[in-house]
Amino acid sequence: MPLHMIKLCVGVDSVEDLEAHVRARLSAGPGAEQTHVTRVMPKRADEMIGAGSLFWVIKGQVQVRQPILRFDAIRTEDGIERCRIVLKPDFIRTWPLPRRPFQGWRYLTPEDAPADLGDGADLAELPPTLRRELAELGLL
Repeated sequence: MPLHMIKLCVGVDSVEDLEAHVRARLSAGPGAEQTHVTRVMPKRADEMIGAGSLFWVIKGQVQVRQPILRFDAIRTEDGIERCRIVLKPDFIRTWPLPRRPFQGWRYLTPEDAPADLGDGADLAELPPTLRRELAELGLL
């Protein structure tokens, strides 16, 4: 079973907002990849590459995941070593799952990860705010 990661998506109001942000970054030209830089390289990176996903917490709920392609060790301009997470620019919506704020990222086991909404799920057609409110009420 693959291991996953979970991370807060700060500064984003919805999955659609995240998708628009990624589209804008990818339009920078050929060879552009979707990446996210974090401080620490996961010790269990091999368990996530090609099989795991990064689950994004947006507005207090896990709402979407993206497959992890690889992890790159980089050195930023300030000379600090960091980890670049390279993600497939596919947004797979998940069942909303409330999550409290936390710093950095965490490992997420398959049994703790929310299920995908799936193709043709009626819930995917609901407005994001309604899905969020229903999840907060415990109705999803």
